[in-house]
Amino acid sequence: MNIVLLGAPGAGKGTQAEKLVDKYALCHISTGDILRQAVKDQTPLGIEAKGYMDSGNLVPDELIIGLMKERMQQPDTEKGVMLDGFPRTTAQAVALDAMLSDLGRPLNAALLVDVPFEVIIGRLTSRRQCRACGKIGSVADAACPNCGGEMYQRDDDNEETVRNRLDVYANQTAPLIDYYKGQDKLVTVDGNRTPDVVFEDVVAKLGIA
Repeated sequence: MNIVLLGAPGAGKGTQAEKLVDKYALCHISTGDILRQAVKDQTPLGIEAKGYMDSGNLVPDELIIGLMKERMQQPDTEKGVMLDGFPRTTAQAVALDAMLSDLGRPLNAALLVDVPFEVIIGRLTSRRQCRACGKIGSVADAACPNCGGEMYQRDDDNEETVRNRLDVYANQTAPLIDYYKGQDKLVTVDGNRTPDVVFEDVVAKLGIA
């Protein structure tokens, strides 16, 4: 099974991806994680991408598409993938269709986790991450609940950047909803509920209980 996750930054896509990966043994491919690792490793792609990420803008299609072509050819993707953060534009969606066609692995569904923007702003501006282990927590965590490390606010989680990211999503990424609706592959769930309740809805609507 091959699934694309859609939804604004902070909608809870990553949480649902983890649950689907655990239940159905899918390969979880998160472009955000791949890009952040590239930034941390100071690779040429990472250096170029950091400026876009820090300002809340999308990394250019050609950089992302090249990265994903390389990733989709790795053996762990053969049994099915959960794509989190890709595609983000219709151009990327067309490129993904071509990739999957070449690999003989059709896309089964595009899962939209729908959450109001004001709820997302509250979620992201209160989010904190551990410098040591990377665990995501909240402003209420004085220290990492996992390893006791220092919690900090990522540059892309301040309110100005969050609002810019949501504007970018609305203008450039939301058209994917119409793209996949036109292919009769769009599945929508209300993400403004507890993760377990959302997941029950996801499983029911994907028909993979």
